[in-house]
Amino acid sequence: MRIGILTGGGDVPGLNAAIRAVARRAFQQGWEVRAIKNGWAGLIEGNIVPLTPKQVSGILHVGGTILGASRTNPFRDRALVRSCLDNLEAFGLDGIVAIGGEDTLGVAAQLAEMGAPVVGVPKTIDNDVPGTDYTIGFDTAIATVAESLDRLHTTASAHHRAIVVEVMGRHAGWIAVMGGMAGGADYIFIPDVESSIEEVCLHVEKRWKRGKRFSIIVLSEGAQIKEIAHSEEELGHKDEFGHVRLDRRGLGETIAKEIEKHTGFETRCVVLGHLQRGGSPTVFDRVLATRLGAFAVDLILEGRFGQMAALRCNEIEAVPLSIVRTELKTVDPKLHKLAQTFF
Repeated sequence: MRIGILTGGGDVPGLNAAIRAVARRAFQQGWEVRAIKNGWAGLIEGNIVPLTPKQVSGILHVGGTILGASRTNPFRDRALVRSCLDNLEAFGLDGIVAIGGEDTLGVAAQLAEMGAPVVGVPKTIDNDVPGTDYTIGFDTAIATVAESLDRLHTTASAHHRAIVVEVMGRHAGWIAVMGGMAGGADYIFIPDVESSIEEVCLHVEKRWKRGKRFSIIVLSEGAQIKEIAHSEEELGHKDEFGHVRLDRRGLGETIAKEIEKHTGFETRCVVLGHLQRGGSPTVFDRVLATRLGAFAVDLILEGRFGQMAALRCNEIEAVPLSIVRTELKTVDPKLHKLAQTFF
């Protein structure tokens, strides 16, 4: 038996822990393991090499991915899909473990529908993959956000400023809500619920009147603000899955300027950006990645292709990969309402 592993999309802490788990479970079965380099690009190009026990030793705590990653979409061209299927056969792969977010797993789901022996493992700091309670990387990202807010509180308080902290979150505000709650944010903007500049300005002014001479505002990069709109043409080039680069919105800086203009209070912007993706994974992410990776190999062993390993009520279960092609998992309204209690 010979299986391949790939990591697609953006890197997250915990990918190497998942790679290690997949490989070691496979080696336990006496299987051969192949590294598919740089996501789906590696399967298209045949960039597939042996993965040895030595290569997966000592990587549990290491951030990034030893396999490399890309946002390559084979389904943009039929010839690329054909290359994927041909290389599956040419390299003698009896199964593939695809570790990724909704885009990478969406490709996996389509290949599985064509008969390819693919299973999935969900990762993304956005935590927006449906069918699983948590994705690899999310816990580390919100821990980073919470720690950053702890640090920003002291300087905001010392200088009597409002600070807008822009975090990742294209379509769902899980990072902003959970990281913001843990870090004591005073206001949170998310893509799931439309907000307004007027609303946050009124909130900041009320805090000042109560003697709270500083505010920490957490903002998802994909937040929907009534007074601000950008056309896709303004944001420029899209990736192969049709996503524009949200950093080009400059949303955090825009909101900071508007707050200062409307309230008269000095306001700064901090963009956490790729800091949320970097560094060593938390204990939770290491354990989650290990459980999901090992379970993915068990799915291959049982011939249960077209499935995704998922965390549900603290149990690892199989759910159909096709679920990732449905609606994204957005923030639970009850959780957002709870966060508002502390505004």
